[in-house]
Amino acid sequence: MKRITVRVYGPLNDFVPPERRHVAWAHAFEGAASVKDVIEGLGVPHPEVDLIVVNGASVGFEHAVQDADRIAVFPRFQTLDVAAVTRVRQAPPDPIRFVLDVHLGKLARHLRLAGLDAVYRRDATDDELADIARREGRILLTRDRELLKRRIVVHGHFVRETASYRQLEEVLARFGPVALAPFSRCLRCNALLREVPKAAVAAQLGERTRLAFEQFYACSGCERVYWKGSHWTGLTRILDQAVRQAGSP
Repeated sequence: MKRITVRVYGPLNDFVPPERRHVAWAHAFEGAASVKDVIEGLGVPHPEVDLIVVNGASVGFEHAVQDADRIAVFPRFQTLDVAAVTRVRQAPPDPIRFVLDVHLGKLARHLRLAGLDAVYRRDATDDELADIARREGRILLTRDRELLKRRIVVHGHFVRETASYRQLEEVLARFGPVALAPFSRCLRCNALLREVPKAAVAAQLGERTRLAFEQFYACSGCERVYWKGSHWTGLTRILDQAVRQAGSP
């Protein structure tokens, strides 16, 4: 039987029982195990981890845990650059793009509102989501920590908030600062919007809309038409608040 001491820091405490939060605790296990196996066995998904320190030295996920090891596990640092010492952080995707699980439809809409590339399908399986994240180099956003633990998922985040506008703030803060391009993507299908002449979309408009508005945008994917109607103010308010809270440009 191997006995080790573990402590997790910051937001990683969300994944452990209350009695283990913000303190070091003893953990016993049998057989051989990597530090990744140990950490995830305790409930912490590996994409949430930025730095692992064992007995005072940074190690990678593959490090073999030994008896009497002291393990400290850290999340992403917001103000401290640990790139020189971390062995688990991979460079974030460039550009930042997301894929979201079936529970985060409203968040997907808000991310698209901000101009961020956010893939979302209500019928997507966990296997499909993990594969999209791997194949397309996307960040997986999920409310399912077991999905986040899959080995092929490199970049991901467990969304803590439940209200969609607060989820937007959380994601922008977690992965920011990230340049935004508001109202540049279709809220329905994620494709880019393009400005179009009024005459080109007049047949799709109601009479009151044709009389009241002159500037229109069409989706390059599903061809849905957008204009600055009564909904515009509400959407702008949601985005402005999220940007202020998260500190994104």
